[in-house]
Amino acid sequence: MGLTARFVRAALAAALAGSVAGCGGDADSAKKSAGPPPALVSAIVVQARELEIVENVVGSLENVVDPSLGAEVAGRVVRVLAFTGKKVARGELLAEIDPQDFEIQSRADAAEIARLQSLLAQAERLAERQQKLVAQGFISQNAADDAVAQRNALRESIAAASARAEQTRRNMGKTRVVAPIDGEVEVQIVAAGDYVKVGDPLFKLVGTQRLHAHLPLPESANRSIRPGLKVRLSVPSAPDKIVDAKIDEIRPTVGAQNRALDAIVKFDNDGSFRGGGSVTARIVLALREKALTVPEQSVVLRPAGKVVYVLAEQDGKLVAQQRPVETGIRQDGYYEIVKGVAAGDRVAVDGAGFLTDNAAVALPKPRADGKGAKKKG
Repeated sequence: MGLTARFVRAALAAALAGSVAGCGGDADSAKKSAGPPPALVSAIVVQARELEIVENVVGSLENVVDPSLGAEVAGRVVRVLAFTGKKVARGELLAEIDPQDFEIQSRADAAEIARLQSLLAQAERLAERQQKLVAQGFISQNAADDAVAQRNALRESIAAASARAEQTRRNMGKTRVVAPIDGEVEVQIVAAGDYVKVGDPLFKLVGTQRLHAHLPLPESANRSIRPGLKVRLSVPSAPDKIVDAKIDEIRPTVGAQNRALDAIVKFDNDGSFRGGGSVTARIVLALREKALTVPEQSVVLRPAGKVVYVLAEQDGKLVAQQRPVETGIRQDGYYEIVKGVAAGDRVAVDGAGFLTDNAAVALPKPRADGKGAKKKG
């Protein structure tokens, strides 16, 4: 093959390569003109709702009723039925002191009353006869008066003996130590066989049905905190248990140790809360009936300030339009929007931080099972 033929073949190969390269360049240009693919975002429709303005605080619980039981009579303890941690009902027997000495005294009191009643009966008959003799003129009035005085003295003696017998019966009843409240035994002090004197401690009880929550608040909250505000209480040991209550009173003085106001909440307890523990309180300061809120990830910081991206149709495609907004309170993962959006606007949530003004966006497609993507808000 000659030199000319080889040149022609090389030229044809170069032309073919150029043609192929030219076709590839046209495809790249088409791709560039189409732009980047739309960003995948989730969205929520802005709706007006009630918004609570709250103050969260951690406080402590206090038992309202915590009586200490002491011995009301002296004697040896013969039975102990209560122990630390036992739940007791009002009137339930906790311990018993030996009542034998009081039983003996009770029998002695009954015998003394019977003796005095016999003497009184005789004195009544004697006084009656003396009065008849005075009427007949056989004796003087002074003799009759002596009989009446003895009769009256016996009546008073019987009254005193009856009072002593009543005291003995009361003391015998005090040998049975019973619970004065419905509650729980916090401390068992006495044991069977102990000899106790009047006033010796036996048990310490706590009433679990009524508690006080003490909520420390900064002095700056003095104007916003007042009795009657709604409060929701919860404790770490039972986080799913919520008790709705209200502030009953506020201590008139600021705490010397923490310089805090002490708001007191009184509430009934079903056993979920324990005195001495901590409590989380959510105090509702105010209620806004038609507040507009969006998830906090919808609010993005840009050079123009805080913005959200509102989804809108433009030239047949979905785009994200940047809207500057003014925000209010931030609570429970949501921002209150004071200005910049209206009810019914659809704003981007997940992926909002990667958007720019008028960027093309797309929403998640429904799943094959028909359930669709999880809706936010």
